Amino acid sequence: MPVQKTTRKSLPSRHNPVLTARKARLPHPDHERPSLSQETSLEAYHLSKAARKHESHVDIADDDADDAHEQVVDTKTSRRILQLAREQQDEVEATGTNKQNNRRSTDVLHRKQKKQPVILESDDDDDDDEGNQFDHDEMDFDGMEAQLGINEADKAILEKFMNREQPNRQLMLADAVLEKIKFAQPNNTSAETIAAKLNSKVVEVYTKVGMILSRYRSGKLPKTFKIIPTLSDWEDILLLTNPEKWTPHATYQATRIFSSNLKANLAQRFYSVFLLDKVRTEISETKKLNVHLYNALKKALYKPAAFFKGFLLPLCESGDCTLREAVIVGSVLTKVSIPTLQSAACLLKLAEMEYSGANSIFIRILVDKKYALPYKVLDALVFHFIKFTRTEAEMPVLWHQSLLVFVQRYKNDLTDEQKESLLELIRIKTHYAVSYEIRRELTGQT
Repeated sequence: MPVQKTTRKSLPSRHNPVLTARKARLPHPDHERPSLSQETSLEAYHLSKAARKHESHVDIADDDADDAHEQVVDTKTSRRILQLAREQQDEVEATGTNKQNNRRSTDVLHRKQKKQPVILESDDDDDDDEGNQFDHDEMDFDGMEAQLGINEADKAILEKFMNREQPNRQLMLADAVLEKIKFAQPNNTSAETIAAKLNSKVVEVYTKVGMILSRYRSGKLPKTFKIIPTLSDWEDILLLTNPEKWTPHATYQATRIFSSNLKANLAQRFYSVFLLDKVRTEISETKKLNVHLYNALKKALYKPAAFFKGFLLPLCESGDCTLREAVIVGSVLTKVSIPTLQSAACLLKLAEMEYSGANSIFIRILVDKKYALPYKVLDALVFHFIKFTRTEAEMPVLWHQSLLVFVQRYKNDLTDEQKESLLELIRIKTHYAVSYEIRRELTGQT
């Protein structure tokens, strides 16, 4: 039987044959490599770009180094200040026209759409301007006072513990600053004396800086203002800017700069001389505190020891701290984390201080943070309360509330003798709603 021949089916050709792929990899005669001169110019471009970047970093580093070496307002420092002022003025003149025209056209468009007046803002943008994030102009402090449960009778009791000879809070802040500088430096008693000992160009520059700060809302601060913390006589320079005329926005930015760049003892001086009177004047005139000043207090707590020594303790020692002032400052303490050591030292000073209603508010807030306090501080707080056993004065509800919070937090750390003394105290100084809770905490009743 003959063998049948089989026919092999031919396979389809590859989509991309090997020969075609090899040909594709061969250089096309029209595609030539770049010449040696082109490669050389390309390398030179990258090298010059890197060199320009390096030079910019060197310039920035040199500027920072120059700022760091400025310590006193001598001839060299004066030239540096004037140079910075001229550079900034040149930048404003070079770029101000175009930006102002663009902003004005944009503002006119919004005015037509919203029918609102045009508000011209600063031409510069501040990258670290944290004050722009606040949406409200004030805080709700009336609700805070209501939570304390204080009525008119309690306010009358608190007034008995306040200093009768209250200073005039309408006094200009500049006068208060000069009084404090006069106390620390008897030879420098007036703004004219301070200006006379400085270079006339420096006085002119910082007087103009003060005018800028009196209208400041947002944007970059003048460079000459940012170098003030590096100067030895920074208080005199700062006084030339008229701090009493600063806007709340400028005060916030100044507090942020000085709390970050000054040492603790110098930051304490800034809080005591400038920030304290600025805040008290604002509360006295408006019965509230601008949100930017409120956040300036939060920034001031960046150095807690300086804040307590330069702001909180002088406020209590003045003897005329109002309930509104204590509530506002106390709300700042509740929102900021404070180290135990500084809080314990502040509690010790408050306990040893002459009593006022503000003391009770601050003691209650700090005790309620539940720190592990040293026994010395606990003993001082116990004595702070039991010393009123021998007095006939009626105590306000704030005092009873602070005692209740203290007993709730530290009853397990008190000795039996201290508990007996406190029980005797509430038998003499009784409050219809609070004393029962204090007795229950001390005796362990349920």
